Amino acid sequence: MSNIKILWVDDEIDLLKPHILFLEKKNYEVTKCQSGTEAIETLEEENFDIVFLDENMPGLSGIDTLSEIKEKNDSLPVVMITKSEEEYIMEEAIGSKIADYLIKPVNPNQILLSLKKNLDHSRLISEKTTSNYQQEFRKIAMDMAMVNSYSEWVELYQKLVYWEIQLEDIEDTGMFEILESQKVEANSQFCKYIDKNYPDWFNGDEDAPIMSHTLFKQKVVPEISKDQPTLFIVIDNLRYDQWKAFEPIVNNYYKKEEEISYCSILPTATQYARNAIFSGLMPEDMKKRHPDLWLDDVDEGGKNMNENEFLTAQLQRLGLDIKHEYYKITNERSGKTLAANFKGLKDNDLTVVVYNFVDMLSHSKTEMEVIKELASNDKSYRSLTQSWFKNSPLLDMIQQAQQMGFKLIITTDHGTINVKNPSKVIGDKNTSLNLRYKTGKSLTYENKEVLAATNPKTIHLPSINMSSSFIFAKGDYFFAYPNNYNHYVSYYRNTYQHGGVSLEEMIIPFAVLNPR
Repeated sequence: MSNIKILWVDDEIDLLKPHILFLEKKNYEVTKCQSGTEAIETLEEENFDIVFLDENMPGLSGIDTLSEIKEKNDSLPVVMITKSEEEYIMEEAIGSKIADYLIKPVNPNQILLSLKKNLDHSRLISEKTTSNYQQEFRKIAMDMAMVNSYSEWVELYQKLVYWEIQLEDIEDTGMFEILESQKVEANSQFCKYIDKNYPDWFNGDEDAPIMSHTLFKQKVVPEISKDQPTLFIVIDNLRYDQWKAFEPIVNNYYKKEEEISYCSILPTATQYARNAIFSGLMPEDMKKRHPDLWLDDVDEGGKNMNENEFLTAQLQRLGLDIKHEYYKITNERSGKTLAANFKGLKDNDLTVVVYNFVDMLSHSKTEMEVIKELASNDKSYRSLTQSWFKNSPLLDMIQQAQQMGFKLIITTDHGTINVKNPSKVIGDKNTSLNLRYKTGKSLTYENKEVLAATNPKTIHLPSINMSSSFIFAKGDYFFAYPNNYNHYVSYYRNTYQHGGVSLEEMIIPFAVLNPR
């Protein structure tokens, strides 16, 4: 006999004998009750997997019985069965969190479908998802061998993220491990593609994607209008999969007009990539044009303290006469303050908000054991980001922006990757400290794990001195010095870092949305 136990509650239960016999032949165990009161008493004595409940019963009504059942066991699925098609009854039942709603006369197959939907749902989805990915696996593997443009890499990466999210809740962990190995291989091939093509993107290559320094001019400026205020949000360190995790929340207030995945410049680090967005310049040109605003890695002081000045200079260079304001949010208090005063921004043509939470989260994962536990892998990292967003002042701002008719643009400066493999590097005392890239002179490193720019000018990066070079960690590698090597490897392994070359760091989201 099946271990699925059904409680069926109906004051005319004898008329349902054919349905019950049908279910018993399918090996379901059915217990019958003729009133709501009897059902409540039965539920106190026995455990059931699901309840079929008649809405129109004398004495304790179906709706009242439903309320009592949910009060005692909120997770027990209840299927409401009714003769009435009155809308208010449907709404009341749905508001009480029913699992399904069936209108009499019901046939046995409707009952069976409702059972499968509510009790076998996870298993059926798991089996179907596994089967579909097994078919897709071969296609992804073939596509990976033939990818030869940035747009094709975007498509492949988005496909991998889609399957990662689909597979994260299934019971077959073997499938997830196969996907993980496919992501590692994809990153290996992507690093070869970047090594070969990245320098050409600055020389008029037709395949050059939109990048950090061209994003504002090409994608933001066309959206700015005197007729509608624009809210431009840059969430630091946001990966494509994290955007997909909280996009459905944004969709409650905004409808998406356009989404692209643009390419972060190297290094995929805030002081380079985000300054490039706001200045509209590559780092080498920032240093030349704005020596008073640019700081090299070895210079003292905050490297992203002049973003508004960079933005103002870019607006002037583009000949844009608009009213704009810039805000940087680095803690919840400043976020709440901006949300509380948001109505005062309605007269701006452009409001820019840089939100630093995700970056702080990734750094906290390195430094705090509790965050290491909460964000131990990409799935939990996505979940933690989604939970933050649901309860953040940023969502409050987006809700207010929707009510005030703002156009909304959401993007980031770079992504991040969970690093797993150490790579030894040796440099002098002036070598930069980032774990995913290094700049300095006399760098010694392991070639196969590194993309090197011995002449930084070829990729428009500034040189600290005449013999300076840049190296970038590939895939999930991170740099560690030989001194105290084992300690630092243990400390930084399985943390989220940025600055190097990977799909997660370089292929990042940009979305334009209009209020619903």
